[in-house]
Amino acid sequence: MNLRIFEDATTVARAASEQAAASIEKAIAEHGRCRLVLATGNSQIEFLEVLTRQAGLDWRKVEAFHLDEYVGISSVHPASFRKFLLERVIHKTGIAEYHLVQGDADDLSAAIREVSIQLTSAPVDLAFIGIGENGHIAFNDPPADLDTEEPYLVVELDDACRRQQVGEGWFADISQVPRRAVSMSPRQILKAQEIIAVVTDSRKARAVKMCLEGEIRAQAPASILRQHPKATIYLDRNSASLLSSEMRAGSLSIG
Repeated sequence: MNLRIFEDATTVARAASEQAAASIEKAIAEHGRCRLVLATGNSQIEFLEVLTRQAGLDWRKVEAFHLDEYVGISSVHPASFRKFLLERVIHKTGIAEYHLVQGDADDLSAAIREVSIQLTSAPVDLAFIGIGENGHIAFNDPPADLDTEEPYLVVELDDACRRQQVGEGWFADISQVPRRAVSMSPRQILKAQEIIAVVTDSRKARAVKMCLEGEIRAQAPASILRQHPKATIYLDRNSASLLSSEMRAGSLSIG
């Protein structure tokens, strides 16, 4: 795992997008396409905005997947992650091949099985992720199942996660936040050849400390990222504020 700390979210977005663009280009050059897992949420907005403006990327050769979706929410719901990605990435770039989790499917098990088959049909080159306020990755809330090899799971959302969705403005109050979601599993995320995690804002500082220090454990789901040799965690000074001085000193800090 590599840790990079920058002054602010804008600098993080710029640096992370440069790495992401280079990795996408490398995958396309090596085997004709890039199989990419996309993350959603407020922490990803500026990063994705910068990335989709990068000149020269051949998005037609990108095959896209996403991490998670609420159970029972349609793709036109304001909080839908499908809506987020279609508007902010897929339609903007012209990605033609994409596989989105149908959380409102009549046969949810069949929908999960279908996208799982598509995801595991070939290696994933690159995955974008965030870290939640409770330490989750995708929608794997603590205590997360860090052992399952299932590509996607139906998970229960804890109250901390649901409150975060309200705090970020996706729902008016917690009663509107679904209690279940379909989520890519932690082990499946780790199967990506490379991972880029963008984690900004002081709201994430406690989760960052919990996941980057101490033991790798189910109560800190994102701690599993430390097992990946090509995971890069991008922090701003706010999200890194509770890290030990030793941890900060060992990172590549710019700005």
